[in-house]
Amino acid sequence: MIIPMATAVIGALLGAFTARRRKGVAADVAQWAIVWGIIGGLLGMVILIFISRQIG
Repeated sequence: MIIPMATAVIGALLGAFTARRRKGVAADVAQWAIVWGIIGGLLGMVILIFISRQIG
């Protein structure tokens, strides 16, 4: 269960850095971080399901 959490955090950090690089204000940074965090969490969930199916 750590994979989705880790990918969500990584996604949120990447989103925040991307918004900062584009000179976004605080609301922009928060929105980018949330959206990228959700995308990262979903990607991590898919990876977790794939690994679980391959092992068991």
